Amino acid sequence: MRPVRVSVCALDPITKAGMADLLEARASVQVVEGRAPDRTDVVVAAFDRLSADAVTALRAVTAEIGRPIVLVTDRIEEGGLATAVACGVVAILPRSAMTDSRVADSVRVAASGTVYPPRDLLGRLAEHAERLHRETLAPESPSGVALSSREIDVLRLMADGLDTQEIATELAYSERTVKNVIYAVTDRLRLRNRSHAVAYAIREGVI
Repeated sequence: MRPVRVSVCALDPITKAGMADLLEARASVQVVEGRAPDRTDVVVAAFDRLSADAVTALRAVTAEIGRPIVLVTDRIEEGGLATAVACGVVAILPRSAMTDSRVADSVRVAASGTVYPPRDLLGRLAEHAERLHRETLAPESPSGVALSSREIDVLRLMADGLDTQEIATELAYSERTVKNVIYAVTDRLRLRNRSHAVAYAIREGVI
């Protein structure tokens, strides 16, 4: 059985790279570049929240690819579920409690071709959103995570697309301190680069 071909949609390149790294950890998933419908089975869209910019991105990817979407987010604004259904979202996962196996399972279900009537789908997504809310308020304790609160803050801002100088300004640190934090994380956990560090934090459910 061939892997499910997945296109990743995000508002910033670091989140996109982190999600791609997470997905590529599963042999059953193949991340594809670009937005060609004939090379994509499922879209995974990752956003902090379903904001106006995120909705615009969802609508664009729906128009270009027209494939089922697995939405990874920690917050959905009022009225967002109906918009998600209209854009082709078939599953919602909380970003704060995400693992590679969880995303891969949802991708496989989305690729199976199961179609629900809009009313039933809306009900299913409402259940997903309620679970998302619960897990965001009380996320599962990740196993094996060795990250300090300062390291988590830096990784979260990296995932949001901020560069070293912007992270330093946001946290009121020096750029040297931010670089030292990033080096400490990648060295201690044997991570290859910043994108790998973000993917690790997402996989462990700490950001």
